[in-house]
Order: sequence, then C-alpha cells, then structure tokens
Amino acid sequence: MSDPMIAWRPRLTVRLRLTLSYAGLLVVAGGVVACVIWLVFRIVPNYPLTPANPRDGRLLPPSRGDLLDLVVKLSAYALIFLAIVGLVGGWYLAGRMLKPLQDITAAAQRAAGGSLDHRIGLTGIRDEFTDLSDTFDAMLDRLQRSFEQYRRFAANASHELRTPHAVMKTMLEVAATDPDHQDLPELVKRLAETNQRGIDIVEALLSLTALNNRTVEVDPVDLAAVVRSALPALTSEARDVGVEVTCDLAESVVEGNEVLLHQVVMNLVQNGIRHGGRSVGITVGGGRLVVRNDGVVLDPARVRTFVEPFAKDRYGAGHGLGLALVDRIVETHHGRLDLVANPTGGLTATVTLPMADLIG
Repeated sequence: MSDPMIAWRPRLTVRLRLTLSYAGLLVVAGGVVACVIWLVFRIVPNYPLTPANPRDGRLLPPSRGDLLDLVVKLSAYALIFLAIVGLVGGWYLAGRMLKPLQDITAAAQRAAGGSLDHRIGLTGIRDEFTDLSDTFDAMLDRLQRSFEQYRRFAANASHELRTPHAVMKTMLEVAATDPDHQDLPELVKRLAETNQRGIDIVEALLSLTALNNRTVEVDPVDLAAVVRSALPALTSEARDVGVEVTCDLAESVVEGNEVLLHQVVMNLVQNGIRHGGRSVGITVGGGRLVVRNDGVVLDPARVRTFVEPFAKDRYGAGHGLGLALVDRIVETHHGRLDLVANPTGGLTATVTLPMADLIG
C-alpha cells in the first residue's frame, strides 16, 4: 500500500514555474546590483560631506551611514517592484510562449478520444514547437490512413470470406432440391473451385498477419536466380492462357529472404499473366525487379489503391491480396514497391531492394 503523503504531489503548471523563474531571476539580478552599490558606498573613504550650498549652515551634511540606510531602503523598494514586474510580465510571456504547447495538448487529447481528422498546423517562426506540431500532424496523418485501411480491410475481408461460403451453400441447396437433374462432375468441380478460392483468401490473410508479426532474416540473394527458379511454373501458366513471358536478367545480389522474394516474383508475374494483356516482361538489375505487362489503359489514381488488401483489379477478378502481400514483403525488406500505369496500357511494377555488401 502506497503512502498517501508520497502519492500526493503538489501540481505546479509549467506556466507558473516559468513565471516564478522569470520573477526570481529579476529579483536576483536586482539584488546583485543593490549589493554592488552598497559595497561601493561601503568602501568609499569616510570624507566629511558638505551641503550643496556651503553658505547654508542650517543643512547638516549626511553621513555615510545615512547614505547606506537610504541605499538599503531604495533597494528594497526596487526589489519589490522587480518582483511584481517579474510575476506579471512573466505570467504574460509564459502564456504566450506556451500557447503552441496548449494547442498540441488539446490536439493530443482529441486524438486520445478517437478523433483523428484534425490537425494543429502551427505557423510562424520555426522552433521546437513547430517541429513538434509538424511531427504530431504527420503521425495523425499516418494513423488516420492506417485506421481507414484497417476499416476497409475488415469490411472487405468479411465480404470476401462470406462470398465463397454463400456460393457453395446456394449450389448445395439447388442440388438438394433437384438431385436428379444435376451434373455431378460439374457440381464437384465448381464446389472445388469455390472452396479453393476461400482457402486462397485465408492463406493470404495468414501470410499478411505473419509478416506483421515477424522479423525477416535476410541473406545475400541473387534476384536473377530467384526469377529463374520461378520461371518454369510461370511460363507454364502463361503458355496455357496464351501470354508471352520475356526476361532480361542480370546478376543482382540483394539483402533478402529467398522464400519471400520468390513469393514476390510469383505474385507480380502472375498478376501480369492473369490480369494483363498478351505479354509480360521481367527485368532484373541493380537491385531492381521490374515486371511490365500490357493491357488496357489504367487510371493512375486507381493503381495507387492496388496495394490495399482486397483491392480489385480492373476485371473484378482475384481476391485482391496479391499486391498487398508483395507490398508488405518489400516493406519488411526495407525496400520500395512502385506501381505505374503504362501510357499505352497495362502496369509496370518496380521492386527496389537494398544491395548486399559483398566486400566482407
């Protein structure tokens, strides 16, 4: 059990502490000046002083003791005046200086309450407060985007996971209603395809979750070798749908995880094969993997949403997790994924990864 006397602490605001500091500084400075004046009078030789008009014998000359008493009295009045000025002026100046901090505190309290659509936007001379304000605004921007993405992710995930089950339920109900007029092999095939779609979605979701909760171990990996290992499966799939795959591969050793980079290559090239036109080009060199496919002209604004989970391609096919998974893998490698809509149609995906240091 904690001691109540220890738990209770007097609350002094920063403004009050600054005010007391300003006032104390003025009083100390005034006290130093008064002491210096007093010391000067103290060490002055005690010469006899004459009145201002020597002919006026009625005025007695002041002694040094009288002058020292007068200095002490005036110094006391001056210190009281400086203390008042320091308190009033310090309170005003501290309030002016701390106003930006109060705005930042108010914004933080609103953010803690769940409101992320406001910004501080301090203007004026660049100082520590404006730097803190800009940093806080940038944090709010990122938090707002993240919450919006997670909100869309949750809504889309529930929809995508519900769709295969609803389709299978409908097919089974139709088959149960009229079993004599059902093409059993076709029904089994469609059920298997729908079930596989649900499995793919769940596996992709698990992969995304695993990447969010793990640290990737990286080693020097030749990106060209990773592409070559994936080519047999990719060219086979491309041949079945009439898509031509071309390669321009140069040795490019990067810091990466070979298994995850293989997944990146598979997802990007499969995206071009399944949702592109009639050709897919793969280029590797200088720490970059570039996958370019032809096809219809895409809206650049829509292309920027392709890395969001469950973002649909232009045909509405797929579960929309392939590019989201690629983006997350590249991010864990401290790399960058750029998606650009080609002017003549199709999409160019560029993955840039840190080059491996092979000197040691």
